[in-house]
Amino acid sequence: MPSAYAAALAVRALRIRRGERPAGYKIGFTNRTIWSRYAVFTPIWGSMWNTTVAECDGAGTVSLSHLCQPRIEPEAVFGFKAAPRANASLDDLFASIDWIAPGFEVVQSHLPDWKFTAPQTVADAGLHGRLLVGPKVRIVELAGSADELDRALAGARVRLGSNGALVEEGVGANVLDSPLRALMYFLVELRSCPGATDLAAGDIVTTGTWTDAWPVQPGEHWTARFSAVLPALDVRFE
Repeated sequence: MPSAYAAALAVRALRIRRGERPAGYKIGFTNRTIWSRYAVFTPIWGSMWNTTVAECDGAGTVSLSHLCQPRIEPEAVFGFKAAPRANASLDDLFASIDWIAPGFEVVQSHLPDWKFTAPQTVADAGLHGRLLVGPKVRIVELAGSADELDRALAGARVRLGSNGALVEEGVGANVLDSPLRALMYFLVELRSCPGATDLAAGDIVTTGTWTDAWPVQPGEHWTARFSAVLPALDVRFE
């Protein structure tokens, strides 16, 4: 795994050199319910880019061009107004967050049939392909403390639909007990990785899928309907 992160960071440097700008990070495999399905039993993380991240007001369009075996994941996305301090607690993390939004991450794999090892997923850009960020909600409008936000996110549910049919239901607690706790886990891992760039004001982090990752094709319309905290999100694929 250390060699895989070193390779991923080398690719990050090459992408920056060619003119792309880092937009933040994605966390993958935080949903323990799907670990056995993919034979990956630990969370991973990777970089996201100005060329891979888009925002919308609740409905957007995403191109699947140049993606390999794309799949969709409904997630909670955080935006940062400041870098969390060293050895940050959940309360410190909460104080550093500006907003939260629903997101659809489109992940991809360059290995056949989505069969891989954990280090291979890290070296493959953390499987990141695209991210669509939905309506942003200021943290101060949702909760007065980290504990309150943690409980709300853990208990929230999502209904993932495709072309009008329910595909799967998920819950925020699937994601390392809550997306906020997944964020805490990631921060520790990021700061312990040699050569990794720390979080900064303006960065976004998407915290992992609440359901399985489902294959997508051009022409499909997918929806995420959250029971609490997060607004709805729709995407059409081209």
